[in-house]
Amino acid sequence: LGLATPGHVRAIRAVGGEIAPIFAQQSIREMTRTGRTPQQVMDDATWGIFREGWQGGFGADADHLKTPEDIDACLAAGFTFFTIDPGAFVDDRAASTDLSGLRELAGKLPAELQLHANGLLNKTIRCQDTLLVFDEVTLLRAMAKYGHAIRHVAAMYRHLTEAAGAESFELEVSVDETAQPTSHAEHAYIASELKRLGVHWVSLAPRYVGDFEKGVDYIGDPAAFERDIAGHAAIARHFGPYKLSLHSGSDKFSIYPAAMRQTQGLVHLKTAGTSYLEALRTIAALDAELFCEIYGFARERYETDRTSYHVSAQLARAPLPTDVRDWPGILEQFDAREILHVTFGSVLKEQTSAGKLRFYDRLMELLQTHSEAYALNLERHFVRHLKPFTTN
Repeated sequence: LGLATPGHVRAIRAVGGEIAPIFAQQSIREMTRTGRTPQQVMDDATWGIFREGWQGGFGADADHLKTPEDIDACLAAGFTFFTIDPGAFVDDRAASTDLSGLRELAGKLPAELQLHANGLLNKTIRCQDTLLVFDEVTLLRAMAKYGHAIRHVAAMYRHLTEAAGAESFELEVSVDETAQPTSHAEHAYIASELKRLGVHWVSLAPRYVGDFEKGVDYIGDPAAFERDIAGHAAIARHFGPYKLSLHSGSDKFSIYPAAMRQTQGLVHLKTAGTSYLEALRTIAALDAELFCEIYGFARERYETDRTSYHVSAQLARAPLPTDVRDWPGILEQFDAREILHVTFGSVLKEQTSAGKLRFYDRLMELLQTHSEAYALNLERHFVRHLKPFTTN
């Protein structure tokens, strides 16, 4: 929406500590669904920073970039942090393929990747308490799953380096949107190959165990997550150090302490959609009729819009609009929360039969008129996110 930065700034001020804020952040997918450009994202965040009188530094993250054209558009707008998403090149078949199948898949990689991978065969790498053994199956599975993705990241990095020229930037590598978790050996393979190819990165987002769904708490065993991220953190320290990134990280309150503890503070928490949900919470308190209309429309759009997201909400479990008595309270219900989250693009771009925006103008007018209410909701919500990551 472009209105959340004041609340974000206030939350950072409220918690203090050594947290480096990234106030401008949106993925290409989100920009497409909201009809915003990279320049608009930067301009809106910059205005919010100016409005709040923020004097500290801040970052600008161009998230989930898939093509060189994505890089160019965000670089021109002044972004300084670039998250490369090679998910389209990850081969999830490798997770369930036998040895002969893995040999066939790995054999399709460029000869250069195959040649250098031989140096890892039967090698043991100790990353603090994490011991990684690259037997043939482990190595071939990592190669088959991530080999093409690594090539894509390296190509995107070279393009970014050339396009940026003398301008400095930071790079994140994201492999979180895959069907299966990233094993510790696969993480080590990715890091080893990226280093060999001359890629410099500051953070990496593996696919952790458990489920990171949109706008809701972690789904899974928090103890299993802590064991998993402990291994990933040891690998990040061994090959870096670099940060581990938590994508779809909003509202994962049950695992924040473990993430902070195991990464020793080298962690990047990514949130975006939860700010939209706080906007809807503000709307629900100000104009229940408008919120009811948005919620009803979101229910209609959910089955279509959910296809590009990892969510498990079910319409049958979400309250019907006619049954709701507490509209702000519905944002605490798991299914309703996910339904509202993933339909944001449809809500913001839906038009009437006359060609006018059905919700956008009314929603924006309310939030701009009651900007203080929205900022207060955001501050409260993000203080809760940030406190577990605060160091003094």
